[in-house]
Amino acid sequence: MSTCSCRITIGGAKLSSMRPLIPQTLRSVKFRLQPRFLIGRCQGVILQSTRQRELLVVRAVDHSGFTIGSHGEVGENFKTTCADDDGKTQELVAKKRGGHGRTVEVMVASAVTVVLGVGNRVLYKLALVPLKQYPFFLAQLATFGYVLVYFSILYLRKRAGCVTDEMLSLPKTPFLAVGFLEALAAASGMAAGTMLSGASIPILSQTFLVWQLLLSVIFLGRRYSMNQLVGCFLVSIGVIITVASGSSSGLSLKDTGVFWSLLMIFSFLLQAADSILKEVIFLDAAKQLKGGSVDLFVVNSYGSAFQAVFICLLLPFLSKLWGIPFVQLPSYLKDGAACFLNISTSSTGCHGAPLLPLLFIVVNMGFNISLLHLLKISSAVVSTLASTFSVPLSVYVFTLPLPYLGAGSALPPGFVAGAIILVMGLLIYSWRPSVTTANATAS
Repeated sequence: MSTCSCRITIGGAKLSSMRPLIPQTLRSVKFRLQPRFLIGRCQGVILQSTRQRELLVVRAVDHSGFTIGSHGEVGENFKTTCADDDGKTQELVAKKRGGHGRTVEVMVASAVTVVLGVGNRVLYKLALVPLKQYPFFLAQLATFGYVLVYFSILYLRKRAGCVTDEMLSLPKTPFLAVGFLEALAAASGMAAGTMLSGASIPILSQTFLVWQLLLSVIFLGRRYSMNQLVGCFLVSIGVIITVASGSSSGLSLKDTGVFWSLLMIFSFLLQAADSILKEVIFLDAAKQLKGGSVDLFVVNSYGSAFQAVFICLLLPFLSKLWGIPFVQLPSYLKDGAACFLNISTSSTGCHGAPLLPLLFIVVNMGFNISLLHLLKISSAVVSTLASTFSVPLSVYVFTLPLPYLGAGSALPPGFVAGAIILVMGLLIYSWRPSVTTANATAS
């Protein structure tokens, strides 16, 4: 193994200036510098002792000083270069909370997101059995009801000490932007969805992942390896084959015209921008909270509140898209509430309410929370891949005989092939090539 002479710089300071801060017992110990690979989000430097299993994390205090601590938070603006025996210089970056524990946490969170994603899709279909005449009511109930629930949870977490005053005092402009993006994405997606066929939307939805990759490169400075790009591509192809095989989606896209397809793609651009913005919020909050982490219910609560405000402003437009004259909207919402509570005397076909809609609301809320948690501990792209994996599983569940839905539907002709390609894409994305670890001496 070739040795490395490494220099860690922040504003021109060198590793030698850290020496007084390294414990006396470790000053003569060689450290292994973790090679460049994704462990978290915040850039920093992790030195792992070759004699001890413990990780030492270098954290920036300012441009001239360092602190060092065990399993601490990683700071910002780190640049690490390593010159090997051949004189080649390589930038090595490690990120916070690395190691096996973080990998397990992300895997568990991904699995929970997939399960809740499947439940979310299936229960939405079931919730529309009693509310088949009131889907717009269900959408607005979710939008405005979640504001009340999220702020109630935020209040309880504030009382329990999980949320601090510093978290609540974070700038609200980013949350305002989140609400605006979510409301505009809902409006544009709803407008395009009324004109596009159901088979064509899954194809267009794969642009969401493309937008996320592009926006994360532009705004987060992220760089993706070839296997990650290939993995994302295969995931998108797998979803298209799984969902759209055997349908006339290509013909329907041609028949509906370019405008509505572009509008749906624009809707997914807004959704991707929303997810990247949330990741930026978590990263900026860590800086403002001096290494702390903002509670995800702060992001959920304020984002949902501003989304509800913009949805109110767009209600005349949205109700028209659903074929409901705005003057009749109060009556429609009243009838929808009566059907939701199953107390309507004038409407029929509300059998299954309120149980099925309530189950959907609970699972949908859990899905949104798990998705944001996964984004927080990994990245927006990882959360999207986990959510995408729930698509073929949901398609399979709908082939089973479900209560209120009757006999299951047949599997699409390309389901197995598409599912295999999707899984291969996920495996290729998560694959990390083995890299020989370099040694660095803290002197």
